[in-house]
Amino acid sequence: MMDFLEEPIPGVGTYDDFNTIDWVREKSRDRDRHREITNKSKESTWALIHSVSDAFSGWLLMLLIGLLSGSLAGLIDISAHWMTDLKEGICTEGFWFNHEHCCWNSEHVTFEDRDKCPEWNSWSQLIISTDEGAFAYIVNYFMYVLWALLFAFLAVSLVKVFAPYACGSGIPEIKTILSGFIIRGYLGKWTLIIKTITLVLAVSSGLSLGKEGPLVHVACCCGNILCHCFNKYRKNEAKRREVLSAAAAAGVSVAFGAPIGGVLFSLEEVSYYFPLKTLWRSFFAALVAAFTLRSINPFGNSRLVLFYVEFHTPWHLFELVPFILLGIFGGLWGALFIRTNIAWCRKRKTTQLGKYPVIEVLVVTAITAILAFPNEYTRMSTSELISELFNDCGLLDSSKLCDYENRFNTSKGGELPDRPAGVGVYSAMWQLALTLILKIVITIFTFGMKIPSGLFIPSMAVGAIAGRLLGVGMEQLAYYHHDWAIFNSWCSQGADCITPGLYAMVGAAACLGGVTRMTVSLVVIMFELTGGLEYIVPLMAAAMTSKWVADALGREGIYDAHIRLNGYPFLEAKEEFAHKTLAMDVMKPRRNDPLLTVLTQDSMTVEDVETVISETTYSGFPVVVSRESQRLVGFVLRRDLIISIENARKKQDGVVSTSIIYFTEHSPPMPPYTPPTLKLRNILDLSPFTVTDLTPMEIVVDIFRKLGLRQCLVTHNGRLLGIITKKDVLKHIAQMANQDPDSILFN
Repeated sequence: MMDFLEEPIPGVGTYDDFNTIDWVREKSRDRDRHREITNKSKESTWALIHSVSDAFSGWLLMLLIGLLSGSLAGLIDISAHWMTDLKEGICTEGFWFNHEHCCWNSEHVTFEDRDKCPEWNSWSQLIISTDEGAFAYIVNYFMYVLWALLFAFLAVSLVKVFAPYACGSGIPEIKTILSGFIIRGYLGKWTLIIKTITLVLAVSSGLSLGKEGPLVHVACCCGNILCHCFNKYRKNEAKRREVLSAAAAAGVSVAFGAPIGGVLFSLEEVSYYFPLKTLWRSFFAALVAAFTLRSINPFGNSRLVLFYVEFHTPWHLFELVPFILLGIFGGLWGALFIRTNIAWCRKRKTTQLGKYPVIEVLVVTAITAILAFPNEYTRMSTSELISELFNDCGLLDSSKLCDYENRFNTSKGGELPDRPAGVGVYSAMWQLALTLILKIVITIFTFGMKIPSGLFIPSMAVGAIAGRLLGVGMEQLAYYHHDWAIFNSWCSQGADCITPGLYAMVGAAACLGGVTRMTVSLVVIMFELTGGLEYIVPLMAAAMTSKWVADALGREGIYDAHIRLNGYPFLEAKEEFAHKTLAMDVMKPRRNDPLLTVLTQDSMTVEDVETVISETTYSGFPVVVSRESQRLVGFVLRRDLIISIENARKKQDGVVSTSIIYFTEHSPPMPPYTPPTLKLRNILDLSPFTVTDLTPMEIVVDIFRKLGLRQCLVTHNGRLLGIITKKDVLKHIAQMANQDPDSILFN
């Protein structure tokens, strides 16, 4: 008899689409591979070089991921900036210049009108040769809406035709993939190309979305594609997920210019398994990505971000009260947004609306553009709006937000004292209040459409507007009532006491925390983003308050809510399981169900096994000594069985339907003229994870979480009773939480 499985068969040990990987098996295979390389390295110089290159390959891969994701982020930033300005006009010196670059070298720019230069022409100047009057306004309005619709149409069409997985932010799916689920094509080359192009188009269309979440998806696509260059990562799904965790850190690093925040985001928010080695590699990948982006310098300010600010005024202890109020607002907005957005996305999934993604995107874009154009704060890109709201008014600012009375009456040291608001500030407050209402409403309908859409920037915009409104209110209160008890101890007349930009920054952190439920990484991202190191305490207070308030109104963050909506098999590591059920209550088969489908170790023919495979849809089968004894031998995966039998029929002479399959070490001698037997011991998992029927479910859930199991067998005194799969665990948790257990099917 021939044991053809001594040679590895291509395909054995791999996984089907929409299946969960076996973490234990993958880690064990990697240890075996590493042991073999280490043993061989002592034999020859070439083997030693191979061993060193294998050890170094992880760092080389991180370097490549950092370079590629940093370059793509720079390209996206520059392109989005140019295309956003294209909606308002074009540069006659060279159409590839955006508004800022166009007027940079102009000799006809005054300081007051630094945005106006003869080289930059609005659409009305090009079409009807004037920028004055109602007709010119209508022409500009029409062109703005037209460009917005064109960009949105191109984005949704490209996604629909070439890469359906390129829509959304991608973070819920990346969390699911990192927990061990396989979604083929989600991190492929087509998704990367289309997501990069459509992200620029979607941001430029002026919709209420950001590019920061999708940049994490882009970086993970880079990581997944580059893994194929290294054998160690190409063939091992668990090792590949370590790389994807580091790629996610690089994605946040280039999205916000926050390398340390990126590492903490990967650790706190997206990663399922994060060993110390991955922490170091994530740090390195984030560093390289940030360095690459800094070299490209997409914003032309030698900074990694658009929002860099330098506040000089220290904050006072009393100001923690308004900061905590902003935290409460952030928590309320986060909980409201998650509820309404999930309800709308569920409606999209279950009604006819989901069949018309192009029309939905165009309608939302048209409404956004028509409402956005008349208000300068909604017309500008959301990133520029946040930058303006974070800004502390100086002597040289020409913004309406800085239109205070007696502006040039400076106090000692060049600091601007608190002063009465002028007409421009009051007008800006009204416009910002309208902007706040539009952003709150329109973001609910925008997030989840079939285009790349991030949530970080719209959430920060909502918080920054609310914070700036409160900050200006506090500033005016301190100016007019500096003799009140709450102010007179620390705020004398003519001093610079309140910084409205700081309130905007705290509000942005509070709203982002309310939606995503991030805490540590959020605070670090915020101070890396703005350079406001001395404001860590206000940021921490706001982030913590917003998390408490949002958690009181609903336990899930936006990403977990979308994971549940899509029915991904994701076991949340942060949730506690507190019910007193046992393994026997959850296992299949139940009391009145048909018996468990098993294979025997030495009495089934190829035909018997093929019949079992064709009549069932299970991912694997327990192998027992015999049907009478039900003593457990091991567990074999369906995919491995199918591939091995097909391979044996092709390569092993004489294997027919009546050939007996053996899962034992030695097969008994066969009488002459019987067909050759098929020995499949090599594909049998001899140490499947087992629990007894009386094991409490909280322990079983913990085992599934910590070991990343796909299934676990239930025994009683060594006899096989049943099986618990990851989906059974998820359905049971849903049932215990009074939710629909059938929602836990990949949807």
